[in-house]
Amino acid sequence: MTSPVSIDINCDCGESFGNWPMGADDAIIPLITTANVACGFHGGDPMVMRKTVTLAHENGVAVGAHPGLPDLVGFGRRKMEVSPDEAYALVVYQVGALKAFLEARQMTLHHVKPHGALYVMLHDQEEVAAAVAEAIRDTSPAPLLYWPAPVEMHALPRAARKLGIDVVGEVYFDLAYSDEAKLIVERKKTAKDLGDVARRLRRYLSEGVVESTSGRAIALTAETICVHGDGPNSVEIARTIRTVLAEEGVKAEAWHGPQPGSRQRATA
Repeated sequence: MTSPVSIDINCDCGESFGNWPMGADDAIIPLITTANVACGFHGGDPMVMRKTVTLAHENGVAVGAHPGLPDLVGFGRRKMEVSPDEAYALVVYQVGALKAFLEARQMTLHHVKPHGALYVMLHDQEEVAAAVAEAIRDTSPAPLLYWPAPVEMHALPRAARKLGIDVVGEVYFDLAYSDEAKLIVERKKTAKDLGDVARRLRRYLSEGVVESTSGRAIALTAETICVHGDGPNSVEIARTIRTVLAEEGVKAEAWHGPQPGSRQRATA
């Protein structure tokens, strides 16, 4: 299997709020190609959104919306009962706010990527997922969903594809995978071994597989690498990824559709 011609690098950004900083946006945005920007519900505020969009614009980084549940105290990670109508309105409201800041910079919304507990709900709540897919369709100039690979496992990617929304699969090298290809989420971020990150990335580029915690090789089709910007050594991880991609002859660029020579994408 040959390496992909290009791959995207995305990161959750703009999650600071008022006097409370989160992540390392100033250092990491120049190293990525796509930013998922918080829209004020789980993190971010109008000033942070404006600053983050400006940073992305100055660094040629595409911007997507990172909507979450209205839960600043819990950082959008606490469970909440939400009806399909509420889910639709919550996503439209947040995406619309970010679009206004983008339009002020003559930028276009690139994609939508749900955050936290909202993301978890969209694994299996079919009616809520259908509503969120409609919100993405109704607010996006070129509807696009970012979702961890394998994307066919969950309700929102399935609902999105039914509406003709393209789904971009994510692969992670700062999180571990279970034998069932599920991400093992850390409640408290830990520093990652950069040599291991590089080794795992090289194997993915050459073989198209990630390793589970037991050492199992799991085939994944993904078009973007997600880096968590709030990890202790997230900037170093992003630099390591850029270095490995350059050494392997893989271009880092925002996803804009299948590229010649890219791997075949998974279908639902």
